[in-house]
Order: sequence, then structure tokens, then C-alpha cells
Amino acid sequence: MPKPRPDTSPAAAAQAGTHDAPAAPAEADAARQAVRQTPLAFAAADGFPLGGTLFEGDGDGPLVLVSSATAVPQAFYAGFARALAVAGARAVLTYDYRGTGASPRPRGWRRRIGYKDWALIDFPAALAALEAVAPGHPIVGVGQSYGGHALGLSGTADRFERYAMVATMTAYFGHLDDRQAWARMNLVGVPVSFLFRDTPRWLGIGEPIPGSCFRDWARWCRMRNYFFDDPGTPETARFAGVRLPILVIGLTDDRWATPRGVADFAARHPNARVEQRWLSPQDGGAPIGHLGFFRSRFARTLWPPLVRWLLAGEAVTPGTRR
Repeated sequence: MPKPRPDTSPAAAAQAGTHDAPAAPAEADAARQAVRQTPLAFAAADGFPLGGTLFEGDGDGPLVLVSSATAVPQAFYAGFARALAVAGARAVLTYDYRGTGASPRPRGWRRRIGYKDWALIDFPAALAALEAVAPGHPIVGVGQSYGGHALGLSGTADRFERYAMVATMTAYFGHLDDRQAWARMNLVGVPVSFLFRDTPRWLGIGEPIPGSCFRDWARWCRMRNYFFDDPGTPETARFAGVRLPILVIGLTDDRWATPRGVADFAARHPNARVEQRWLSPQDGGAPIGHLGFFRSRFARTLWPPLVRWLLAGEAVTPGTRR
């Protein structure tokens, strides 16, 4: 729950991400216009209706699943999804977790929405919807913050060829450099989450999420090992089965995904081939922070190495290796 600031909150970042890209050459504009963008409706295994957006170009590269950070709408990743399609991805899917954005709680839904449901039920449903676009085609994925947590929890890692995690960490409060986070989440956020079914925008965490998810999030942040300490999340045992290449991207000016938290989470994948690359504002030409990597102002600086790694497995050289 990064401290809300006009230029870094999830909502502001999503809005800025659609407007702050520099002018591109005519041929690049034409390629982007050739990308077909289609709303996609699909259902989770328990019947919850989910909404996503499918981006398709003319390439035959891997399918790409893009999974969001908490309280960040799928629209925030549209520019990156188009860049992947232009670069040759067969198709790219962005989506919203249950109870958020294009996946609102259906009328009459009475079951509790848990924070882990996004990883255990929604992530596999989105993966299946993407697989249906081109059955048998190679699939890669990228997740920001919570979207990186979802890979190991979901039990679907064996269906990906490689996966990138951006600003993904063990979010125990003790790992954070945001020293006001505990009070904001527990003294303000948790009580507010009991008053409203969904977190109000004025709370400052970004797009509304179910209050039950917020309380789960705050509880995990109080645990030394985050959700790995939660007896109600036995699915953490699945992390030992993650064996694919993982690219972990850390940002040096990120107060939430600090080197301590990122290293801790990376170590939770003992059988995966994990590489950490740390990027600084100097690499991107502007501050990045916890949520900034996917802002379109970084389309020419930070995105290309990740796009090449996802689509072709090319080594990432910018930044510092840890």
C-alpha cells in the first residue's frame, strides 16, 4: 500500500500510462494500429465471471499472460500488451481479478472473496482462456507485484516456458522502506474495509478491491513470512514445484519491493532458475517506484529488454545483476 502521491498511485499511474509515451515513428504507429484489441469474457472454475482484454497482432511468438498488481486495473498494462503484440506475440491477455474492474461481483454472489482466490482460481482461469486462443502454443507470463505471487500459488507454473516478476516481494512490513505502511493499512485501511464492501477510492490504494481481500492482504503483511505463514494457505507447498526460468525485476527506488523483500521471495522458488536484475531511475530516465515500470513513458527504455526476454528468451543486460 504505497503512500498515495499524485504521480505514483495505481489510479494515477494507469491514467498517465495511456498518455505519456513519446512520439513514435510512423511505422511503429502503424504496427500498433494493426493490433486487434478485443474484450474477452470467461468464467473461473467456481462460476465467477471474469473480464479481460485480448491483444493480437500478426506474429507467431508465444502467448503472453499479464497479471496485475493489487488495485491496479488491467488497462494499466494495455500499452505493454500492445508492445508485445507488435513485437511478435501470438496473443496477449490482460484481465481483472474477481471483484475488481471488468470482473465485478455478480448480483447475488454470497461467497467470500479471498485475496488468495485471485491466484488460486482467477489466474488459472485466465491462463485457460489464453490457451484456448491457440491450443498447444508456447506460453510465457509476466506479473507485477501480486501477479508474481500468483504463479507459485496457482500450481500452473509447468504450463509456462518462462515468467517475469516485476516488483514482486515478500511483503512483510519489516521488509518495507515505507515506515507508515503498517499504520495506514491497519489503523485506517482495515477499519474502513469493514464499513464498505469494496475499498473506497479515497483510501488511496488505487482501484477498489473487495474489503475481504484488503483484510487478507493486511494480515499477510503482518506475518514475518507473509502468506507462507498462513495456515489457511497450504498452496505455498506448490512453490517447490516451480522449475521454469524466472526473471525478477527490482526497482532501486521502490519502497515496497526492497532488496530484502525481493530476495526473500525469490528464494521461495528453490528449484527455479531465478535471475534478478535491478533497474534504477537512471536506466529509465525517470523515477520508477513500485508501480511505475509499466507506464508507457518507459516504452523505449525499460520495456524492450523484457519484451525480448519474454518472446525469445534473450538475456537481459540493463541494470545490475544480484
